[in-house]
Amino acid sequence: MDKLKQIEAFVMAVEHNSFAAAALALQVTPVMVGRRIDTLEKRLGVRLLHRSTRRLALTEEGSVYLEHCRKMLSELEHAESALSAGHNKVTGHLIVSAPASFGRQHVAPYAQEFLEAHPGLKMSFNLTDRVVDLVQEGYDMGIRIGGNIDPNFVAIKLAANKRVVCGTREYFKKHGKPKTLDDLANHNCLSFNLQGGQQRGWYFNYRGKTVSVRTQGSLDCNDGELLHRWMTEGLGIAWRSVWEIQSQLESGMLETVLDDYAIPEYDIMAVYPQQRNVPAKVRLFISHLKAMYSQPGYWSR
Repeated sequence: MDKLKQIEAFVMAVEHNSFAAAALALQVTPVMVGRRIDTLEKRLGVRLLHRSTRRLALTEEGSVYLEHCRKMLSELEHAESALSAGHNKVTGHLIVSAPASFGRQHVAPYAQEFLEAHPGLKMSFNLTDRVVDLVQEGYDMGIRIGGNIDPNFVAIKLAANKRVVCGTREYFKKHGKPKTLDDLANHNCLSFNLQGGQQRGWYFNYRGKTVSVRTQGSLDCNDGELLHRWMTEGLGIAWRSVWEIQSQLESGMLETVLDDYAIPEYDIMAVYPQQRNVPAKVRLFISHLKAMYSQPGYWSR
């Protein structure tokens, strides 16, 4: 039987002057309280309590032992409280990787508020559309939008998202709208290049499976905001996240095509290496971002 439970039963029985009251406080049966104290006395080789039908009385040995037990339990409670407080104390240096455009618009702007709440912290950001190796490059966490996650990492969903093919009304009036995935070959597709980390093309849901389509066009780059600008200028169509274009879809400036093939889940995720104790700076910044993104109408701003 657990030694700590035996000691707790002894102290509670003395403080409540009753096995029944001690059992209620410990959420066990009176019989269990009695068994724990019996086991404790047998292990110590001394009698700690004199029992009667009306009251409990400490023996001389029990009185001495009680003070040691109370001190031990108090120190244990203090240690656990200190550990819990330290678990939520945010200090040190938080290094975050995020996609360039998303990081500028939806991650970095919330750093100052987080720092004000945790003045012992320093933050650094690397905003790039390249998929970085968090461990090798020394990041505490990263923000990812869709894609496969290494099994050695933990992924926490921050917000729902999907990716769609879109373009301006003017572009579609001039070039028509693609109706099937094969039709993409007849359109100027604005894409990330190798340096932008998009080597496998655009992803779609086709007959219940995720497929990638190699696209071609006259322009490519490694920056999401530049792709977005080219698209809004009518230079071609692009495969973009809904978070980036929501307001322009609502205004009618942009239109989506191939919606039947859109991947339904391409979530925005916080990613960090698997570890037994997640640092408070990582855990609380993730909670901070989730709180921002869950505000009503956030993605339409």
